[in-house]
Amino acid sequence: MISHDDVRRIAASLPGSHEQATYGGRPSWRTAARMFTWIRDDPEALVVWLPSEEDKVAMIASDPGRFFTTPHYDGTPILLVSLDAVDVEEAREIITESWRVRAPRTLVRAWEAAT
Repeated sequence: MISHDDVRRIAASLPGSHEQATYGGRPSWRTAARMFTWIRDDPEALVVWLPSEEDKVAMIASDPGRFFTTPHYDGTPILLVSLDAVDVEEAREIITESWRVRAPRTLVRAWEAAT
């Protein structure tokens, strides 16, 4: 299980990231003007972007207890992740991938070159 503080630490560690309240005051993390993750409620879940909708379908099929969607996100590469079904390392991988999808290409290339 991950907490809001775990998500906050992971997201804040990524280059160019800043926290901003969104949708009813829920926390989100962005680079420049693009959101790359946020914590929604009802049901509470981590919202992330994937490279493609096909990746989203595959992740949901692999473990629908951890990964899911709602009709609002149909037709998009946005995945919902149950906070109580992932650990910190898996959350780090998922959030980092979402950041890679949404962050400016120059920022991603610079970060990858440094790591």
